[in-house]
This record gives sequence, C-alpha cells and structure tokens, in this order.
Amino acid sequence: MKRRQPQNQKNDPGDTETTKLRIIGGSLGGQVVTYSGDPRTRPMKNRVREAMFNLVGPWVKETYTLDLFAGTGAVAFESLSRGSVGALLVEKHFPTVHLINENVRHLNLEAVTQVVAGDAFHWVEHRMADEFAPPQDVPWSLFFCPPYSFFVDRKQEMLDMMHTLTQRAPVGSHVIVEFDKQFDPQNLPQPELWDVRAYAPAILAVKRGTRPE
Repeated sequence: MKRRQPQNQKNDPGDTETTKLRIIGGSLGGQVVTYSGDPRTRPMKNRVREAMFNLVGPWVKETYTLDLFAGTGAVAFESLSRGSVGALLVEKHFPTVHLINENVRHLNLEAVTQVVAGDAFHWVEHRMADEFAPPQDVPWSLFFCPPYSFFVDRKQEMLDMMHTLTQRAPVGSHVIVEFDKQFDPQNLPQPELWDVRAYAPAILAVKRGTRPE
C-alpha cells in the first residue's frame, strides 16, 4: 500500500464555518453551492476536495458518479464539473436533500443528476436495483465520504457496502474513500491496491479501475 504525506499544507479558508462552498475546477469551476451549515452535514474541507480531485479528476471523465453520503453534494457536483456523465446522490437528512435539489437546479444539472432521500445502507440493499439503478454501460466513480464515526460504529456495514458496490460496478470503475485515523486502511479490501494519502484530519484512499484494452 502506498502512503504519501503532502508537503507544505496551508491554512484552508474552507476550514471555517461557511454557508457557501465553491466548485473548484472544470466547467462549473467557481460556481457556488449553498450549504445550510448544519453540523450533521459535514462538508469535505476545500483543501481535501481540491487534493482529491487533483488526483482523481482525470479519472471521473466519462464515468457515472455515485456519492453515497452526499451531504452538501459538492463532491458529486465537482465530479460532474470535471466530465462525469451523470451522478446519483444519496442523503438521509431531508432538509439537506432540499438544498441539494436547489443546487442541482441552480447549476442546471437536472438532466444528469438523481437525488435520493434516504439511508445509503438501505438504498444499496433494497433500492439500488429498482428505479434508482445506476447505468451498467459506463464505469462508475464511487465516493464513500460518510461521517468518520461510521468507520468505527458501523465498520462492518461500511465494508459490506463497499464490497457490494464494487462487485456490482462495471469494469473500470474507481473507488474513493474518505476517513480519519480511527480507521486502519489495512481493513480495506485488497489493501495493497489502494493509494492512501493523508490530509489531516482526513485520509483518502483511492483505487483506480482498469478498463479492458
């Protein structure tokens, strides 16, 4: 497993409380995403999101994005901005779902975005194969960015969910996981295949899919 520690970390203006997030790059770069500020919805810090998409931005082009713990929706919007062909966002906090839908309309992404109000674990087990089935004709970019406590309190559920989705994903799909030091990345499936990078307090683990020649 490759581990890398970033050099020269800087203070991030996104570390302070805010009600506005900005899409960092791509066709929607600079556009504002409204965020309620509710502490139950933890937005990924700007520097972490930027670092993540510096790495995976080229991968998401022409993939379908699944954001299983969508929160603000900023991760999925960033992926769409960088060329993802569509996105499905799952979020269980209903007021936040309302804001996500408002942002979808503001960004003119209605044609390529589905927003599911509900629990991600329930969706994977009971709804994924129904009206919200992701396409099977393009690879997926799977983002798992839940509350960090889930990797402790619901560790096996998280691992089971990742296993289920990676088994169902088309060939060439990518997996991106965000957690903190409470979770040992050696617990990830096939840990030797992951690129693990620390952006304290966040840790990112990414596994790039390979497509057939």
